[in-house]
Amino acid sequence: MASLRCFVQAGRSATSAVLRREFHKTSSASLQVTVRDALNQAMDEELERDERVFLLGEEVAQYDGAYKVSRGLWKKYGDKRIIDTPITEMGFAGIAVGAAMAGLRPICEFMTFNFSMQAIDQVINSAAKTYYMSAGLQPVPIVFRGPNGASAGVAAQHSQCFAAWYGHCPGLKVVSPWNAEDAKGLLKSAIRDDNPVVFLENELMYGVPFEMSEEAQSKDFTIPIGKAKIERQGNHVTLVSHSRYVSFCLDAAAVLAKDGIECEVINLRTIRPLDVETVEASVIKTNHLITVEGGWPQFGVGAEICARIMEGPAFNYLDAPAVRVTGVDIPMPYAKILEDNSIPQVKDIIFSVKKTLNV
Repeated sequence: MASLRCFVQAGRSATSAVLRREFHKTSSASLQVTVRDALNQAMDEELERDERVFLLGEEVAQYDGAYKVSRGLWKKYGDKRIIDTPITEMGFAGIAVGAAMAGLRPICEFMTFNFSMQAIDQVINSAAKTYYMSAGLQPVPIVFRGPNGASAGVAAQHSQCFAAWYGHCPGLKVVSPWNAEDAKGLLKSAIRDDNPVVFLENELMYGVPFEMSEEAQSKDFTIPIGKAKIERQGNHVTLVSHSRYVSFCLDAAAVLAKDGIECEVINLRTIRPLDVETVEASVIKTNHLITVEGGWPQFGVGAEICARIMEGPAFNYLDAPAVRVTGVDIPMPYAKILEDNSIPQVKDIIFSVKKTLNV
């Protein structure tokens, strides 16, 4: 009988230990949220918070958006605030800019940023320059948002990265989120900003789930525009990236860590204004710099970062030339094997790190 009692008590102790371990392992405070749902939350909360906010674009209302980012918003807010437009980017971008000048806060969705070229006069000449040309009297609080960069199997006309295009233009703020918290916090900041903001999403990230902290679940959560984030600490080499390629950098860093190489991974979050200070501080620590982006190499985001580092105090700390890992300097091919060889892969980042460190 005594031995049976000991056995039962031992079983209870073991069960209790397992439950304690599980309790500490799983936190109820954080949630798994996809980038799509994070963007949807941000728009929903801002539409609710400010009656001047409205969304317009192709298929954003009754169809719930081409990528379902605006799912449920039309049913909740109706025709006046969630507006389906004809397939005419120049037209509806112009309507949105005019509405912003009149005191509203439009979110103008491009089904893909490749189509924003149809409306680039409205984005650059009407939205970006008006505040300056009016001597600060006429703000244009508008967000241009939609998927940017290479997707999969959509060839040359639907695969460009516009970060460098719009980052070149004074008067715009240009944002490029990576994960769900980035997407929610930065979109809310963009909608509240009194300047025109180009908000570059990535189609291949929409369905990817990320941990969202309890803080980020709050309706008051925002992320300041213009501030990068160090996603992984390291002391051997600095990897700077934005959007989907932050994931690639983190994957490469995990592989390189097995060889004793510790990479510091910086998620830019914002292309304009560029957080050069965070990059400089990291380069001063690691003495090596590699930029990673999906866009073309000439006059790209990486080229600008390299130039700014060369012009600033961090240049004297470099032990090797800064290196760019970019898309290939060609229009995007359609065939999958050619497409894969036209954009950076994890193996390309690993190769560049080892070459830079001479290992």
